[in-house]
Amino acid sequence: MSGLMRQHMSKISAIFQFTDTFLIFSGYWLAHWHVGNDWKPKDSLIILLTCTLFLIMAHKQELYRSWRISSLVEEIRNLCSAWLFTLLILVFLGFVFKQLDYYHHKVTIAWLIVTPIMISLWHIIARKLSHILRSQHYNSRNVAIVGYSEMGKRVASTVNNAHWMGLNFCGYFEDRCGRDNRYVRDECSKEYIKGNIDELLEKTKSGAIDMVYITLPLHAEERIRKIIDAFSDCTAGVYLAQNYESYSLLNGHWDMLGEVPVLSIHESPFNGVDEWTKRLEDILLCLPILLVIGLPCLIVAILIKLDSPGPIIFKQKRYGLNGKEFTIWKFRSMAHKTKEDDVPQAKNNDPRTTKLGRFLRKTSIDELPQFLNVLGGSMSIVGPRPHAVVHNTKYRKIVDSYMLRHTVKPGITGWAQINGFRGETETLDKMQKRVEYDLFYIQNWSVLFDFKIIALTIYVCLTKRDAY
Repeated sequence: MSGLMRQHMSKISAIFQFTDTFLIFSGYWLAHWHVGNDWKPKDSLIILLTCTLFLIMAHKQELYRSWRISSLVEEIRNLCSAWLFTLLILVFLGFVFKQLDYYHHKVTIAWLIVTPIMISLWHIIARKLSHILRSQHYNSRNVAIVGYSEMGKRVASTVNNAHWMGLNFCGYFEDRCGRDNRYVRDECSKEYIKGNIDELLEKTKSGAIDMVYITLPLHAEERIRKIIDAFSDCTAGVYLAQNYESYSLLNGHWDMLGEVPVLSIHESPFNGVDEWTKRLEDILLCLPILLVIGLPCLIVAILIKLDSPGPIIFKQKRYGLNGKEFTIWKFRSMAHKTKEDDVPQAKNNDPRTTKLGRFLRKTSIDELPQFLNVLGGSMSIVGPRPHAVVHNTKYRKIVDSYMLRHTVKPGITGWAQINGFRGETETLDKMQKRVEYDLFYIQNWSVLFDFKIIALTIYVCLTKRDAY
């Protein structure tokens, strides 16, 4: 059972891994040759380390999975993400071991740009060639579907509308397809239901069918088990297609609990390598930001002290990772009289806001001390915005999946904020949309996605004024 859920490693995947590492080496060599630098033993060590890190990150990003189940855009995104991860780790190691001075800036910049372009072009050309061959029925696969169901129709539609996958739909097969059955009264079923399970099994054994998708509902466990047992006597690929979306999966995936296969329903994306990658990203971005904002923050602190009585820093309890409380830091922008157990959200022209505070909130300067929260590990630069404890207590009872926001660290900025859901959420609908965007971020996290959010945050802060 332990090998049941392993990832398939094909010869094509091995060829791509070899070619990608060769292109990484070629990019580095071409950069050296263009600049005129001599090749040194340390350069060989850098290439070996880079290729190893890239392959690890590429597998983590599922770069080498089958083209039949991944798009070109997704592949290029995974490739760039793996390359970016690799560079971040190289920079971190160079900083730790004080080797950053060894990197020639012209060589590094040329290598950084040329390498992903070469690998991307190679992947695009190879994929396009494969699509052409598959559309001409080279390396094609015949597909049959067990179960005339809504999920079966979705699988058939996907196969019929994506000829580049090289899959030919051969029809549905149903045991419940007698003359008086409701399935054959459907005009579509009369055309596509080709027989019962026994007939499909014979076709599969003869080699006429290469892939079988079982789309029966989960409650038909006994039927599914018998069908799987029957098809274990042939060499066709057998797949179980289910409507897992109805379970509101958050980073759902198959895993192993000892010898037991389990389906993850709710899980943080930051486990193992990804947890360290996210933390490394936060530290590498946070340190230079703190150096840049240090003097401006000192000036802001003096102005706050001169503007109104009270502390410079506003501290408040918020819910963080796994729903645990932490203390968030902000520049105080309101009169110092708000109680912790009565924290209404800030509103437009809020009378509690000081004159300086109005400017700080509109420009988001009041959020800058939270980079200390990031450095301390209680927050990330990008993530769902943390709410006051009293707001969490309220909304977790009335907004579906609200607490799933806390499967990751809260952030200074987030996907919801750049999509217009920052500042006051005066209606339940706005809070529901904010949660929806937060969960989308958690489900689709990547380092490139974080960088996109950071860039858009800068743009929003410079052009819009939704916070007050």
